[in-house]
Amino acid sequence: MKKIELEIVALSHSITQTHSYAVVLGEVNGLRRLPIVIGGFEAQAIAVALEKMHPSRPLTHDLMKNFMSAFTIDLQEIIICDLQEGIFYSKLVCVSEHDTVEIDSRTSDALALAVRFGCPIYTYEHILDSAGILMEDSSAKKKKAGMTATVSSTGEGGARESLSALSMEELNTLLNEVLEQEDYIRAIAIRDEINSRRKAR
Repeated sequence: MKKIELEIVALSHSITQTHSYAVVLGEVNGLRRLPIVIGGFEAQAIAVALEKMHPSRPLTHDLMKNFMSAFTIDLQEIIICDLQEGIFYSKLVCVSEHDTVEIDSRTSDALALAVRFGCPIYTYEHILDSAGILMEDSSAKKKKAGMTATVSSTGEGGARESLSALSMEELNTLLNEVLEQEDYIRAIAIRDEINSRRKAR
């Protein structure tokens, strides 16, 4: 299977859902985005590394990197390899002097390590097809301004109820609007509603 390279383009959070964060991966030289919901601790671990901050004591992912480096193990790449019932599965491709080993990992942990090692992030076409969001050209041309924090004004329960009342055309219009605002958490809910209706046909 052909691998598609991704890069972290944003980290967004929701005020209404305290522990709800999304890391948004963008297709390198492409218009698709892959938003993944992660926990607050993992969001912090990714943000610390992206902002090149140096905590006074090593965080868990820093410890893992230090441990691997001490034993001359390099993280060659991470691959988001599967998606089952809304859960992303990833593997770390680790290389030592004598061996290459693939290790199962939560996607959030894999991304936190990828940022620390500066290694590429990959996924497959079928994952982007089922969970990706296509951005319009005008949005893609905007300059990236580093980390983007966004706020979702709708609670999860209320959002689901209001989405079910919308037509497919209205859902697609709303998806474009929330993507313009870079509200990726709401975009995930809209994308899931669109996908569930397509499957039901």
